[in-house]
Amino acid sequence: ASRFSPSPWSFATSCACGFPIWFNSIVKLVSSPETCKVRTGLPTRHPMTTSSEPGRSPPLPAEIRLPIILASGSPRRVSVLRQLGIAFEAVTPDIDETPRPGEGPAELAERLARGKATRGRRPGRLAFGFDTLVAHRGDILGKPDSVEDAVAMARRLSGDTHDVYSGVAAATEDRVESLTERTRVRFRALGPGEAEVYASTGEPLDKAGAYGIQGAGASLVSGIEGDFFNVMGFPIQRFLDLLDSFGLRYDFRGITPAMEDA
Repeated sequence: ASRFSPSPWSFATSCACGFPIWFNSIVKLVSSPETCKVRTGLPTRHPMTTSSEPGRSPPLPAEIRLPIILASGSPRRVSVLRQLGIAFEAVTPDIDETPRPGEGPAELAERLARGKATRGRRPGRLAFGFDTLVAHRGDILGKPDSVEDAVAMARRLSGDTHDVYSGVAAATEDRVESLTERTRVRFRALGPGEAEVYASTGEPLDKAGAYGIQGAGASLVSGIEGDFFNVMGFPIQRFLDLLDSFGLRYDFRGITPAMEDA
């Protein structure tokens, strides 16, 4: 496990010199009739599911010790928490990610996120698990098995629209809650040899759908509809929703106990 405590300087640098500068250049709504049909369904948010007795709100833990636990080995999720200035401890849980028969992409992402959060939890601590996958024309696309597989995925997504699903889960010793998010992404039509050149960079090999929107893969994307950070694998608003459900809040400096209304 490793622990990260971001400094105010690192946060300021990322905002002033890094990702947000080019963020606005890539985030735009897809205005085709096909994507407009799904706009009313975004974001896809499943009701909170917990391990408590149905019909009753689970009591808040007497005390949750910080920092939170990030049950993920993803460098993208590490970078988002650092950008937010949130201290955390990282662990990498090992779970079976094989889909179950008849399991849809939202259900699979949520189940895996819950499994990772449950494996990562520690006494008195709040653990967050994530899982992100791509769905295209009824098929779930995970991480490519090889460069050739990455090329095939890029060619498949070329000039078409796909969905990115993320499950987010938070777990203590006696409670688990989870949410899902969906974002629609459209790829431009790729030219001859582009899929091979991109795959040869190595960037897509550890990413669902074989592309990284936060890196060179941004050049493949012609537009998105929904949460950009969900495509990176860290839907920030769902993360904040789960913090709130455990009596915690983000105050732009880090995580603190939520203040009760006067």
